[in-house]
Amino acid sequence: MHVLSRWLELGLARPKRSALAAGLVSALGFEPLHLWPAALLALAALCELLQRARGWRQVAVIGWLFGLGHFTIGNNWIATAFTYQAAMPVWLGWIAVIALACYLAVYPMLATLASWLLTQRLGGRGLVLVPALAGAWIVAESLRGHVFTGYAWNPLAMIALGGFDRPGLALIAPWTGTYALSGIVILLAGTGWLAVSRRRSWIHAGAVLALIVLAFAGPWRGSGMTATGTTAFTLVQPNIPQDELNDPAMFETQFVKTARLTMSHPGQFPAPGERRLVLWPESGVPDYLREGYPPVFYNETTFAADPGLARRRIGQVIGQDSMLLTGTVDLEMRRGKVVGARNAVTALDDAGEIRGSYAKAHLVPYGEYLPLREWLSPLGLARLVPGDIDFWPGPGPRTLDLGIWGKAGVQICYEIVFSGAVVDAAHRPDFLFNPSNDGWFGSWGPPQHLAQARMRAIEEGLPVLRSTTTGISAVIDAHGVVRQHLGRNVAGRLDGMLPAALPPTLFARLGNWLALGWGLALLGLALFAGRSKWRK
Repeated sequence: MHVLSRWLELGLARPKRSALAAGLVSALGFEPLHLWPAALLALAALCELLQRARGWRQVAVIGWLFGLGHFTIGNNWIATAFTYQAAMPVWLGWIAVIALACYLAVYPMLATLASWLLTQRLGGRGLVLVPALAGAWIVAESLRGHVFTGYAWNPLAMIALGGFDRPGLALIAPWTGTYALSGIVILLAGTGWLAVSRRRSWIHAGAVLALIVLAFAGPWRGSGMTATGTTAFTLVQPNIPQDELNDPAMFETQFVKTARLTMSHPGQFPAPGERRLVLWPESGVPDYLREGYPPVFYNETTFAADPGLARRRIGQVIGQDSMLLTGTVDLEMRRGKVVGARNAVTALDDAGEIRGSYAKAHLVPYGEYLPLREWLSPLGLARLVPGDIDFWPGPGPRTLDLGIWGKAGVQICYEIVFSGAVVDAAHRPDFLFNPSNDGWFGSWGPPQHLAQARMRAIEEGLPVLRSTTTGISAVIDAHGVVRQHLGRNVAGRLDGMLPAALPPTLFARLGNWLALGWGLALLGLALFAGRSKWRK
């Protein structure tokens, strides 16, 4: 009896308990723990459980329980969000986490069930199961990122991302995409399982495991540092606590804090009056900057009932020859009444003139809008974001042409997690700006969010600049290397020159069709293995 089987027999002999435990352990591979060896062992255990399973019903239960544990641990930060919402009890947070995990677990269930059925159909075992599971996982994870507007948080590929100074195994993402990289993670974990479980020499098994460890832990740094561009930037993290962020009594104090961090002084880079791009976070400006809203909305913000005056004040703060990208809120009017809002980024020049804007397209259900409001609102299920007006979605990826300051692609907050949906391919930007408010994400959410922003940089070959209210803010080059960052719960600014973009990657040209192609290739490999004499 091989080592893995003995371990399962002694400690996790019951399939249901084993599947749930494996799912819980697998999520430890994500940030902030990044225990990728534990995640690989959990995936190997999943392969063993699927091979032992008796009947498709048991397989479905195994896959669902694995997903339940995986998503409960990985999304535990969602419970923290309820501690900032007075309209809903804190205990509801963990119910929300588990309820979401119950739904998301359907996708691992589909992947395990499809791979097991294919393995049974071909009459093969391990050598068929591993590539079949890898290919089916790619398809299932892609579906998770799209069905019901999608929830693409924490694809399995994230355990392959290296430390701040290197991309790790994620360096291959330009040729695979994130979803396909998730399949490759399963392929490697499954290969290790086969190496140990098949009755081969320990030398053979050890060599395979050493190669897998090298793939994940090796000093893979991509093609070296990308070039530095010609545009200076100042990126601000004001460290505004979440429980103060939406308090009108604190708006002016918040603005002054952000302004002081932004203004340059003699001897500082960039020097006063030098051309630069200024980056403020989501919720960076509580003022309404556009004309035509009811007076009450202007009076409740920080400065004055004159939006033009508010814009000019901001222009004075950023200084001569500067361009600001900042999170704002725009209102939607119908017949003189406010009927909705847009979570937006506004480009503002030194004269206080609006030079462009972007409205968030991937909104957070129950955070920025309440689905089925007419049914759920009477039950007391308010949104996690204060206010009675729902946000409306924008049209999708858009490039803002800022002239001498470059072309900016914008993805607000959690939009950055959607692989293949962050760039307007017809108007490729020079960089991606990802303003965010991570103050309600707990301690696990911000590092996971940053990791996914790094993956978008690698996939697209574009630098990503993140300005957040409370951290983690960062400057990420086109290889996914974090060149500068500000940790959580500190106020500060980052100054430098924008990293240069790389030529469009293969993924940038093909998008998630590339990832699905990898999925089909792995399923084809399973078919080949099922017909070969080497199958187990």
